[in-house]
Amino acid sequence: MAAQNFDVIVIGAGPGGYVAAIRAAQLGQKVVIVERENLGGICLNWGCIPTKALLRSSEVFHLMHRAKEFGLSVEKPDFDLTAVVARSRKVAGQLSGGIGHLMKKNKISVVMGEAKITAKGKVSVKTEKGSEELTAKNIVLATGARARNLPGLEADGDLVWAYRDALQAKRMPKDLLVIGSGAIGIEFASFFNTMGSNTTVVEVMDRILPVEDAEISAFAKKQFVKQGMTIMEKAIVKQLDRDPKAGKVTAHIEVGGKIEKKVFDTVISAVGIVGNVENLGLEELGVKIDRTHVVTDEYCRTGVEGLYAIGDIAGAPWLAHKASHEGVMVAELIAGGHPHAVKPESIAGCTYCYPQVASVGYTEAKAKELGFDVKVGKFPFIGNGKAIALGEPEGMIKTVFDAKTGELLGAHMVGAEVTELIQGYVIGRQLETTEEDLMNTVFPHPTLSEMMHESVLDAYGRVIHM
Repeated sequence: MAAQNFDVIVIGAGPGGYVAAIRAAQLGQKVVIVERENLGGICLNWGCIPTKALLRSSEVFHLMHRAKEFGLSVEKPDFDLTAVVARSRKVAGQLSGGIGHLMKKNKISVVMGEAKITAKGKVSVKTEKGSEELTAKNIVLATGARARNLPGLEADGDLVWAYRDALQAKRMPKDLLVIGSGAIGIEFASFFNTMGSNTTVVEVMDRILPVEDAEISAFAKKQFVKQGMTIMEKAIVKQLDRDPKAGKVTAHIEVGGKIEKKVFDTVISAVGIVGNVENLGLEELGVKIDRTHVVTDEYCRTGVEGLYAIGDIAGAPWLAHKASHEGVMVAELIAGGHPHAVKPESIAGCTYCYPQVASVGYTEAKAKELGFDVKVGKFPFIGNGKAIALGEPEGMIKTVFDAKTGELLGAHMVGAEVTELIQGYVIGRQLETTEEDLMNTVFPHPTLSEMMHESVLDAYGRVIHM
């Protein structure tokens, strides 16, 4: 069968790949996208979106228990786990179907199957019907990543779950162990804890949410403990003894040089991710791979002419919005444009636990480590009228400025809806805003966003409501 020729072949239809394909098509390129599983990738089908649907259910459930505070009454709040999971899957399915529509609208060819780059500019796709040969001057790798499996802690779908098992939970864990307190681990811990599981989180680092500012981590931990979670930091799960007949797992947890044995009925392993770099023909092409991630320059170029890598496969931060933005950048490069490189420190991170956590830029510690003389401002939710009216007085906003220039170096938040608020600071950093611009901006009242203003004022000794 003769090879089909295109301008751009995109391998992987997650938030990096499908966005790269759309932008390339908008710029007049003839595009084909190859996907082995689901349009929308992990993010839409097994990650960002379905987890948010689950967390929304737990948030509503939590509020039902607080009905009395709001002058309302709810008789014996309860839930149907099957229905909660079904809603989450329906939301994911709706969005995945929407990607198919976008591909048609933009006249992008879709090939479902496993891709392998057989030579420069050549891709062979193993489909249900056989194989298809594709050629293009440019290939964009957007194959994403998968859950890391540590020896002895591997998911089995029964007693030990990976994120996919947790998203389709067939039972509500009574005693749950979550290994890892990054965004994935802490979101699942938050969901199951709110729904009634006795939840223990084990983190190898000296604090949970280790990529966040230390003060934000400490604040979040305090809230999780208040909600009944057990948090074990500087701890390692050395082994899991599984007893399927009894439906129990005994975890051997090393903490402070001693081994503690604890019994659970469910374990969720959330110990990071590994890039999907296998069976793509990368080594033969001379692509450099470092710890399961493709090595690229700031423009996502791999060093092999016409071959780009974007999103999770190209390394941290492992965020859907970073992948999408890189997809646009690469499509514009291919079309002869001159886009700006994506700067990792200008990308916000959001964790949708309860309370939510969001940040952009440098932590206070990182800014100091980089040699900045800093001014730091903070403002608590308890000082904000809207937060109190919402019944959400627990939270804080922290801003970090360069004392010499007034540049906003970083912003860090914990509390209700901070994943929506963070974008204000993201835009501020993109526009190279100084403290003066932020102080002179009129924030609407009553909103949570006023705390962003107050945090800036606090950094310069001008805070009003505290």
